[in-house]
Amino acid sequence: MKTIRLDAGFKLDDKNSRWGNPSYQLEPGDPGYVPDSPQSNNPPKKGKRVKRNTYYPSRVNDQITWLENFRNKLSGYATALGLTTEQVTAAVGDARWLIYVLQSWLGAARAWSLACTDAATMAQSGDGSALMALPVFTAPTPTTGVVAVNTGALDRIFALAQTIKDSSGYTDSIGSDLGIVGSEQAAPDFTTLAPQFKLTRDANTVIVGWNWGGYAAFLDMIEIQVDRNDSKGWVFLATDTTPGYTDTAPQPSTPVKWKYRAIFRVGDQQVGLWSDEKSITVGG
Repeated sequence: MKTIRLDAGFKLDDKNSRWGNPSYQLEPGDPGYVPDSPQSNNPPKKGKRVKRNTYYPSRVNDQITWLENFRNKLSGYATALGLTTEQVTAAVGDARWLIYVLQSWLGAARAWSLACTDAATMAQSGDGSALMALPVFTAPTPTTGVVAVNTGALDRIFALAQTIKDSSGYTDSIGSDLGIVGSEQAAPDFTTLAPQFKLTRDANTVIVGWNWGGYAAFLDMIEIQVDRNDSKGWVFLATDTTPGYTDTAPQPSTPVKWKYRAIFRVGDQQVGLWSDEKSITVGG
């Protein structure tokens, strides 16, 4: 057994910890020691978790295509989804206006911006042979049926998309056809999944900068262990559910290297592989 302290990273609920005066932790071979559950590369069976990629594209040209598809197909599902004529008309108007802004107006504004840059250059370094005329922006004329709407058009479309998904008449095929369902993300390969992190020192603390690696929907937390070069080897430091952990343990007065490693958890079970070990010099 070994003497333990809360500030050394031990958990109050550790099944091998005995809190008193002094407090100690049972080790393999001690009477009453409870071994850890064996690690598995398969996550515990829980409710099905599916992560979907965002259905609204990030590129402007793809956004225009998405809006065109949504406005063209929405009315065809109005009856099945219980949408009113007013809801459909408003959403189509929002989509038409956004298409105009993104496709026609934004393109013209960018071209005008380039002309302004050229004009500024001419104003400073032209040959001086002619009186200068500054470029004037003229917005392109909207096509028939496109009228200005209140701000927040895309937010209203997203809200309607959620209303559609909540409708009793909603089906996956309708969602796919309207483009309001993102593609399903595959679960991680737990035979190769391992946390990635970096160490930085900030004053008298060590920051373990970790992230989910894109699989937050499939994981619950990360377990971090530390070796403080004190002959104790690897000891539990923390479980963390929010990326970025700060180790506030007192640092020694002389420089020494601390090592860290981590592994993901689902519930009470470790999943995947241990990360690569990383070290940082502390103290002094």
